[in-house]
Amino acid sequence: MMSQPVTYELIKTCKQSGARLGKLHTPHGTFDTPMFMPVGTLATVKTMSPEELKEMGAGVILSNTYHLWLRPGEDIVEEAGGLHRFMNWDQGILTDSGGFQVFSLSDLREITEEGVHFRNHLNGDKLFLSPEKSIGVQNALGSDIMMAFDECPPYPAEYEYMKASVERTSRWAERCLSANKNPDRQALFGIVQGGEYEALRRQSARELTALDFPGYAVGGLSVGEPKPVMNEVLEYTTPLLPTNKPRYLMGVGSPDSLIDGSIRGIDMFDCVLPTRIARNGTLMTSEGRLVVRNAKYARDFGPLDPNCDCHVCRTYSRAYIRHLVKANETFGFRLTTYHNLYFLLKLMKSVRQAIQEDRLLDFRDEFFEKYGFNGPNAKNF
Repeated sequence: MMSQPVTYELIKTCKQSGARLGKLHTPHGTFDTPMFMPVGTLATVKTMSPEELKEMGAGVILSNTYHLWLRPGEDIVEEAGGLHRFMNWDQGILTDSGGFQVFSLSDLREITEEGVHFRNHLNGDKLFLSPEKSIGVQNALGSDIMMAFDECPPYPAEYEYMKASVERTSRWAERCLSANKNPDRQALFGIVQGGEYEALRRQSARELTALDFPGYAVGGLSVGEPKPVMNEVLEYTTPLLPTNKPRYLMGVGSPDSLIDGSIRGIDMFDCVLPTRIARNGTLMTSEGRLVVRNAKYARDFGPLDPNCDCHVCRTYSRAYIRHLVKANETFGFRLTTYHNLYFLLKLMKSVRQAIQEDRLLDFRDEFFEKYGFNGPNAKNF
């Protein structure tokens, strides 16, 4: 039997919460989990250099199959020696399947059993994406972890629609496995769908685990459902996934959800949230959300976060960063992005430490209280 290019090693289970401390072994390094993965849609994490990402402790980053297929084209990336060389990143890379963008960016689309017909969001050209095409693009990109091509149903969706979607996703998953030309170098993860319907989540997990993927994602969450619904879905879905394989919650990156997801057995998270809100001047700090554009920071010469040891907080003041952001200076967006990513990577380090010490539920209570997630006036993003 061929050895898998990506494997998961369970180190410890938190006695208090059941959260998992582990290691993700990939062809480009071994990374501690639970982990947050910064999103680099177009082979770049917006405004950040690969050197800065390494400096702040990022391990695996995401790139986007759909966007790289459109520009510069997977053939150019392949000619450059693959995504790692193209973007000068020698650690882990995960590519999504492109499915989410097909459904979120295109108003004109037609789902068939073969794949999805839709229009290019940049120029209106007709395009077709199938499981085979998605895997072909990802093979050319050369990521360590590829995602199966699935349908991303809207929230909320009727039960019958969701059932048909789950069954199509399972059929597409088989086609994705067959299409992978590099199973010895690129691991393919299956995606469990089913919305908020427990029976469909169980069906999806049963059908996908039977295909024996090297890892599994929980998809279709963080799409508009309330946080308690997401947590409930995770509570009954995660235990359906193999304990000896990595579990990835797609598109989730708010501090509360990273902690709640870890408590429910998730190992990997990704989200554009920290970089997107940074460009609006919104910061994650140890004392809660801070909108540095606000007038009250015009003469505040203290750091963004007095409890943060990142170089931004050690070097620059709120007043200066506010000035840059208000003036639309790129350097301002670089500083806010650096801090937010550093904050989440450090948060996950603290989560791992709390699991090691069997106190993740206590850590959650302390963090939520300090951050302002508790009570009727809870601040969120």
